Amino acid sequence: MNYKTNQEEFWAGEFGCDYIQRNTGKHLLASNLHFFATALRTAARLSNCLELGANVGMNLRALALLYPNLNLHAVEINPEAAKQLSQIIPEQNVVCDSILNYKHETQFDLVITKGVLIHIDPHHLGDVYRVLEKTTRRYLLIAEYYNPTPVELPYRGHQGKLFKRDFAGEFLETYPHFSLLDSGFAYRRNTNAPQDDINWFLIEKR
Repeated sequence: MNYKTNQEEFWAGEFGCDYIQRNTGKHLLASNLHFFATALRTAARLSNCLELGANVGMNLRALALLYPNLNLHAVEINPEAAKQLSQIIPEQNVVCDSILNYKHETQFDLVITKGVLIHIDPHHLGDVYRVLEKTTRRYLLIAEYYNPTPVELPYRGHQGKLFKRDFAGEFLETYPHFSLLDSGFAYRRNTNAPQDDINWFLIEKR
């Protein structure tokens, strides 16, 4: 596979496989169900959805419960995760590749990134924002670690693999034909539906 950054190689390899084991289970599914019910509370009817960086589909599984008729699509860089993902959604709807290589030929009612932009090489964020703009027909949900200014943090003993910034703000400034519809914060200490301290932003294409 032809990758542009070492972050892509990192997630496509052994670390990405280990991530699978840490991020599955019924408790995560329940938390995700609560998360999407909240984050999409103002969204109108949805017919299809694309998740960029879907891993094994824990977010998509929750969305399938909320929207039983939703046509689900995904891009996932790790081959093992993509293999497991294809058991949850139709195999032809799974693209096993980097987001930076994704060919955006189709638009979707809802496009999602959740804990993905934080792991992208900052020099290539503009490329990912272009993918988000091209693939979004109506709604874009960005759910990531937030910081008002860009900052890099260690990630499980690794450097150059975790970045916090105002992703949604940067996207909105770059593409003014999108506007903020709703936003919120999901806290890890919420005993009923914990998430990983992520800020979410529901953005609508005008």
